[in-house]
Amino acid sequence: MFLKKKSEETGVYFCYLPNCRTLKDIRSKPMHYSDEAKLKLVEYQLDSVDVKYILTEGDVDFSSSDTKSVPCKTYIVESELKEREWKFTVQNCRNKATLQQIEIQ
Repeated sequence: MFLKKKSEETGVYFCYLPNCRTLKDIRSKPMHYSDEAKLKLVEYQLDSVDVKYILTEGDVDFSSSDTKSVPCKTYIVESELKEREWKFTVQNCRNKATLQQIEIQ
């Protein structure tokens, strides 16, 4: 309760679990979009606010993600938004994150 109150007052966001840490790491980098993802954003009428929401509130499917690849790891992030279930494939490199694919489940 103390930490929750403190974090709400200062805007600090505590991430301890793997899902939260992974999404926070992705959001901390410049976001790039593959050509395919750019087309899907237009087709599905999504914008950067929607992408940020999914990359904040989403669930990382670690069993489907490639967390061992080098130099970039690939994560599958799933979330509900606008009454649909979304699946994002995000390539997370050291200095940038790239949204590779967007799917509706």
